[in-house]
Order: sequence, then structure tokens, then C-alpha cells
Amino acid sequence: MEVQLLFAKASKCEFGMMKILYLGHVIGANGVKVHQEKIQVIVDWPPPRNVSDLRGFLGLYSYYRRFIKRFSQLAAPLTDLTRKGAFGWSDDAQGTFDRLKEVMCTCLVLALPDFSLPFVLECDTLGEGIGAVLMLKDIPLPMRIES
Repeated sequence: MEVQLLFAKASKCEFGMMKILYLGHVIGANGVKVHQEKIQVIVDWPPPRNVSDLRGFLGLYSYYRRFIKRFSQLAAPLTDLTRKGAFGWSDDAQGTFDRLKEVMCTCLVLALPDFSLPFVLECDTLGEGIGAVLMLKDIPLPMRIES
């Protein structure tokens, strides 16, 4: 058996941190939450002028879907506009767009697992997709579902 040594570059290491930033998230003792700069990017996003702009917004927004309860239901009207020939910006679309931004500003902090308590799995389906949130005492936990 060959022994492999691991090395860490001191200039890239931080120790004794109370919270860390990781891929647009802030991870701390209280749980995982969205980094405030990313929330601001979504809030400042201008109304989409075409399907590409809308897909860009929905792509960033959906990255944080696990923080948003009923994400698929909230985003469905805008997702429908990404279908071929369906794009047409209306007052209803603008209302949904503004609502998604508002929801992002009040998104949840995800708890870290406590294995001494019972877990609940909440599922949500819409059309051909399914979403699920793992809950612990009514607080969502960070999780990733692979298909």
C-alpha cells in the first residue's frame, strides 16, 4: 500500500472562522444561507428583453431553489415563457418577476442536520417535474437530489 501525502498552501487556508463563503452560500453555526451579494444581483436584475435574458435570470434564481418554498410553483409562469415562441413580456410576467425578487430577499436559512430529531420529506410536483425539501422541525435542510 502506497502512502500519499497531502499538502495545503497556507496562503489559501483560513482557520478558526465563524463562517465561510462557499459557492454563493454563507455557512455558519446557524446554518446555510444565500450570500447577500448574490441576493443583490437578483434584486438588481433588469426585466428580461428576450428568452436568453429570462433564462439567465431563471438559471441564477434556480441555483438557490432549495431556499425557496414552492419554488416550482412560483417560477412556473416565467418558465412557461422560455418555450419556443412563447416569450412575450406582460404585466403578469412583470408581476411574477417582481414576486420572485421579493421572495429571494426573504429566503430561508437552511438548518444543519441534527440526527437526534425526526426528519420530514416534503414533496412538490408540477407538470413533469418533482421537487423535495428535507425538513427538520419545520426548517429546511440543505440537500441535493440526483436523478
